Amino acid sequence: MTEKTNSIAVSLFSEILTVDQLARNRVAKALPKGMELSHFSVLNHLAYSQTERTPAQLARTFHLTRGAMTNTLGKLEWAGWVHIRPDWEDARRKMVSISPSGLAARDAGLAVIAPLIANVVNKVGADKVRSVLPILRELRLKLAAEET
Repeated sequence: MTEKTNSIAVSLFSEILTVDQLARNRVAKALPKGMELSHFSVLNHLAYSQTERTPAQLARTFHLTRGAMTNTLGKLEWAGWVHIRPDWEDARRKMVSISPSGLAARDAGLAVIAPLIANVVNKVGADKVRSVLPILRELRLKLAAEET
């Protein structure tokens, strides 16, 4: 790598990490009381996929350890936002699905964060955001491929 390429890479990741931190802080503050960003992320994924997932599948999806995902799922189950049941085909595994109250909690979270995100997109400009999405998606895919 050249020094110029290194400089671009450092600047790019510095901006991505700073945007990530600012966005996480803003969203976390807006979420309904008792809901953490990790809770919302799992609920949103389950609502979007509309299928049961194993804790291991969820851990892989979010690039977390199984222990970290088990901790998050325990909190979601305690809140009544997910159902965790044994896998009928393999009793060693569990299956996770979003509950009706979990879907309502996710919808409440989405209702408060969607305007925040839309406001930022409007300030930057929808066309600019749309143009950078393919690049960010490609970066995500390349980084994910390097993990496996």
